[in-house]
Amino acid sequence: MARGLGKGLDAFFTDVENGEESIQEISVKQCRPNPYQPRKRFDSKAIQELQASIEEHGILQPLIVRKSIKGYEIVVGERRYRAAKEAGLDKVPAIVRELTDKQMMELALLENLQREDLSPIEEAEAYKQLIDELGITQETLAKRLGKSRSHIANLVRLLSLPDPIIAWINEGKLSMGHGRALLGLKDKEKLVPIAEKIQADIMNVRQVELLITQLNDNKQKKKEKDRSNKHKDIFLQEQEAVLRDQLGTGVTIHRGKRKGKIEIEFFTDDDLNRILEMFETK
Repeated sequence: MARGLGKGLDAFFTDVENGEESIQEISVKQCRPNPYQPRKRFDSKAIQELQASIEEHGILQPLIVRKSIKGYEIVVGERRYRAAKEAGLDKVPAIVRELTDKQMMELALLENLQREDLSPIEEAEAYKQLIDELGITQETLAKRLGKSRSHIANLVRLLSLPDPIIAWINEGKLSMGHGRALLGLKDKEKLVPIAEKIQADIMNVRQVELLITQLNDNKQKKKEKDRSNKHKDIFLQEQEAVLRDQLGTGVTIHRGKRKGKIEIEFFTDDDLNRILEMFETK
C-alpha cells in the first residue's frame, strides 16, 4: 500500500516561488548530498535500475539544489544524483533554489515521505522531525499531509522501542505490526528477548499479540499475588509485635504453603521458665 503524501509540498511552502523556474546543467562533481537527508538506506538494486534508465533515457526530472560555498547541496533527487554518478554523467539537470536550512530539511523530509519504499522507522523519523522542527502537533501534521492522526501516532510510537528492535524493523526483520504489538508489553525488560524469539520462531503478528497478552496476564497475576503476600506479611508483623510485647522476647512467625510455625527466643533456663509460666497462667 502506498504511503505517499496526500497533499503536495505547496501545503508547507507557500513562501517558495511557484512560478516557472529555469533548469540548469550543473557538474556532478559540484553536487553534494543533502546534509539533512533523513533516508538512512539507499537500495543498491534500485540505484542500478535507475542508472540503467538514465543511461537509456537520460534524467527526466531535474534535481533541486541549493548553492553553497563548495558547489551545490542536493535538496531533492539524491537517488538520481547517485545513479547519475554510477552512469558516468558529467552533468545533471537541476533547478537552483534559495532556501533556508529549515526549508531545505523540510523539503528533503517531504520528498522522502512521497516515496513508497520508506521503512516504517524512516517514515516515523520523518514525521517526528517535521513535528519537532515545525513546532506542530500530530493532529496538525496529519491534516496538512492528508493523513489520519492515528497513522502518524502509531508510527511515531515505534521510536520509543529499544534501539535493537528499531534496527530490526528498519532492516525488515520485523514488521510495523510486530512493533506495534511489542509496544503493548508491560515488562519492558523483556522486549528485546521477545523480539529475538519472534525472529527465531518466525511468528506472525497475531501470534505475537497472543504472546504479549499472555505475558501481561502473567505479570498482572504475579503482581496481585505479591500484593496479597505483602498484606499477609504486614498482618504477621503486627502479630509478631503483639507477642513480643506480651512475652518480652523476640518472636518470629513463619507461614508456609501448608503449615506455619512460631519461633520464641529465650536466653537462659530462667528466661525459658518465665515464658512457660506465662503460657500456664493463660
